[in-house]
Amino acid sequence: MALITLTSDIGQKDYLVGAVKGQLAQINPDFNVMDISHELSPFNYPQAAYICRNAIRHFPPYTYHLILVNLFEKKPEQLLLAFHNDQYLLCADNGLLTMILEGRPEMVIGLPLDKTSVKNTLYCVGVMGRAIQKLVDGDSLLSIGLPDPSFTEKNHLRPVFGDNWIEGQIIFIDAFENVIVNITRDEFEERRKGRSFRIVFKRDEVIEKISETYADVSEGEKLALFNSAGYLEIAIQKGNAAGLFGLQGFTEQSQNQYLQNRLFYQTVRVYFE
Repeated sequence: MALITLTSDIGQKDYLVGAVKGQLAQINPDFNVMDISHELSPFNYPQAAYICRNAIRHFPPYTYHLILVNLFEKKPEQLLLAFHNDQYLLCADNGLLTMILEGRPEMVIGLPLDKTSVKNTLYCVGVMGRAIQKLVDGDSLLSIGLPDPSFTEKNHLRPVFGDNWIEGQIIFIDAFENVIVNITRDEFEERRKGRSFRIVFKRDEVIEKISETYADVSEGEKLALFNSAGYLEIAIQKGNAAGLFGLQGFTEQSQNQYLQNRLFYQTVRVYFE
């Protein structure tokens, strides 16, 4: 039985998530379909890459991951089916694949789209679902599409480094309004080299230690820790860090010169001393 995950920016307010699952059930009623999230912010590639990357790695080998994010950034001519670290990823040809994997996949197949068909979300799901069914039936990966196609690549969002500092971007704000920064524990320790540090954000807000849990500080106090995905997180014990500090999630649009002033609310800097 094929295990399939769904991740999208569709939301849960209309019929579409249910229709997607119905489309997959028509292809094979035995598909085991699980949701990762349907609440991704539209057009926010760094957020989508963070969510997908850190969910996918916990699934059993040979799980199929349907990533329905910004399917129509450009007029679609193909969808992508990638195999990497024993996982299958199916998504649009929009650059998100290499952001999720932080590089090129081990193998990628182009799934051509019928030029005469109406290209909408359910059509794309049908193409992806039928490709999965062919693999379940024993067809080889190389036989169900175009091997090694030309496809869009985007670099994953990385922090900026100096000799004595790291500047990271806020890539996600969770339901508790805890703030996730794209600085991993490994990057932090590699740059720290045993030195003391100051985590600085929003003018003069400073944190000078890493907590293990939220309970390490009193209610209402700010803290920094590394979350279960290994990323730096800024929080307030039983509070609302993003709202209180006015912090915002980073988007690619923030790099536009007209939005540079927003970067002040979307970045966190660590100084080593």
